Formats: sequence, C-alpha cells, structure tokens
Amino acid sequence: MIISQYMKNEHRKCDTFFAKAEEAVARGDWEVAEEEFLTFSNETLTHFKKEEEELFPAFEAQTGSSEGPTQVMRYEHEQVKGLIGKLAEALENQDKDAYLSLAESMMILLQQHNMKEEQMLYAMCDRVLPPETKECTLEAMKKVKF
Repeated sequence: MIISQYMKNEHRKCDTFFAKAEEAVARGDWEVAEEEFLTFSNETLTHFKKEEEELFPAFEAQTGSSEGPTQVMRYEHEQVKGLIGKLAEALENQDKDAYLSLAESMMILLQQHNMKEEQMLYAMCDRVLPPETKECTLEAMKKVKF
C-alpha cells in the first residue's frame, strides 16, 4: 500500500468518528457523543503521532529540509489539538451550542489540513521516498500507539 492511500484512509476514519460525535451532540445524546468524540480524539492524535514520529522525519531525511510542508503540518496539528481541548470542554459541560460552533471550526480546519496533506505532502512522500523507505515507514506507522 502506498503512503497516500494509507493516510487518506485514516483521514476518512477520523472524519467518520467526528461526524458521529457531532450528530450525537445535535440530538442531545451525550453518552454516544462522548464515546464517538473520544474515539475521534484518540484516532486523530494517533494519526498525528504517526506523521510526526515516522512520516515527517522520513520525508525530511530524504529531502534534507524540515522547513516547508512538514513545518506547516506540525503547526496545524497544534491548532487541531487546541480545538480538541475546547470541544472536550464543551462536551463535558454538555454545551450543545458551543460544541456545534467549535465543530464547525474544526471541520473547516481539518478539511483544509487534510487536503494539503493528501494533495501535496503524501503525494510528495510517495514520489521522493525510495520504495524500501516507504515500506519501512508504513510498517513503523502501523505500530504507533497513542
């Protein structure tokens, strides 16, 4: 499996959990919302860890640069983490309006972030990483736990 396919699949999985949490909040089902949000958070943070600990370093080693796309992605990861914290607080307070407002911001941020990764960074990884490095990086990412 190529890196872009593997990582796009993870994006879709995270998006699904996020949508389920938002739907549960909208209908006031706080128990389901909490479960789905927790899964979304864990999956998203694990995905970020895979990128930051395995994929980005492999890309940076191959290209000789830690500036550019990986730097931007790390910055955006921090933004997402901040929103996860705010969403968790709104969920804990069962504040539907705050959660749904924050969820809209999160959705926009994640859509833009994922598009950049999928259309640029992952494609660059597939293109510049030697086959053996891609294989090793994929195997290492599969083992990352949050």
